[in-house]
Amino acid sequence: MSGVDSRGHVVVVGASLAGTRTALALRTLGYTAPITLIGAEDELPYDRPPLSKDLLKGAWSDEAVAALRLSSADELAELDIDLRLGSAAVALDPAGKTVSLADGTTVVYDTLVIATGAVARPSPWQPESGVYQLRTLADSRAIAGRLALGEPVVVVGGGFIGTEIAAAARSHGCPVVVVDPVPEPMARLVGPEIADVLVGLHRRNGAETRFGVGVAGISGTAGDLTITLADGTELSAGTAVVGIGSVPCDGWLAGSGLAIDNGVITDGFLRAEGADDVFAIGDVARWPHPGRGVDVRAEHWTNAGDQARYIAAAISGGGADAPYAPTDYVWSDQYDWKVNSVGWRDPEGASFVVGDLADEGRVAVIHEDAHGVACGAVTVNWVKALNQARRLLASGGPAATLVDQLRQLA
Repeated sequence: MSGVDSRGHVVVVGASLAGTRTALALRTLGYTAPITLIGAEDELPYDRPPLSKDLLKGAWSDEAVAALRLSSADELAELDIDLRLGSAAVALDPAGKTVSLADGTTVVYDTLVIATGAVARPSPWQPESGVYQLRTLADSRAIAGRLALGEPVVVVGGGFIGTEIAAAARSHGCPVVVVDPVPEPMARLVGPEIADVLVGLHRRNGAETRFGVGVAGISGTAGDLTITLADGTELSAGTAVVGIGSVPCDGWLAGSGLAIDNGVITDGFLRAEGADDVFAIGDVARWPHPGRGVDVRAEHWTNAGDQARYIAAAISGGGADAPYAPTDYVWSDQYDWKVNSVGWRDPEGASFVVGDLADEGRVAVIHEDAHGVACGAVTVNWVKALNQARRLLASGGPAATLVDQLRQLA
């Protein structure tokens, strides 16, 4: 890079979406000082949503993997971004402004961006083989190899990741059972209004569900597993995939003096509490949500990208003018259905259903807060409703207006 920038060395720890987008955005905004991007994996930065979607359904190829890359080695080199892969950060010294890596090296920073994300919550069941979890490219490749065998699969966890894996397994012809201790796990995803419809979708596509009962143990080896449920039922499977949530990658920050509580606690400007010139973004950050009035840790692809752009603008411009305002958008592919969620549900508010999946093949659930203002929406197979909802949510209009508009649209 040409020119001299006195604003100092930016070190970004975490080379997934949030971290990579931060480094790229800084260069786009004209930041010419040194930038170092540190990643724990040996892989070039890649996008994670396809790991539970397209990659599990189709055949693996170099082209399919290349399409995931967030940037190439040549592009990063051309932008003079020092990329350090395969050595995780193990300690932070805010007083000395240093990050220690697993390979024994130390990196000095002027501004630090923590973007280490989250990892799958460890499976409490660890037989010799056959139990998998999905978080990395290597995980997806291994699970895809098992699904290709067509053997029975038990998915533990009925969240978005678990149900997407179940759909992928069915596309390979695998007998599938989804297990979750919650009686209506789909309600966590789309709300109680349409949860049973999503359950019905999986059953119509051949997946069995065992909801309201947990897993007591998993024994055996790959190809011959026994999954014992809390009620004594035993399920046989060749493969078990455990998706029981995630935990933030903040263990390396122990002793740093930063405020850590289910992620790195930040202020509204995403500045970490406990150190100057340190920011946290993406899945590892816990920040005050301006709408909900509480601290949240949002594991959303959109949020990670939005926060990366926000922080890059703040660093390159000398600081943000206003606190970070989230998009609160997440999506999921469930067989051939498209589920989209934007905003949030206010427990003190109300929700309204427009449309009918059974008769019309599409539906929207609109959430209002305690004051009647639209605060969120879930849509299934209805892009126009999603776009309409996003426009009204941005303007802060009443939920009743959105409901009337969608009824007219329907």
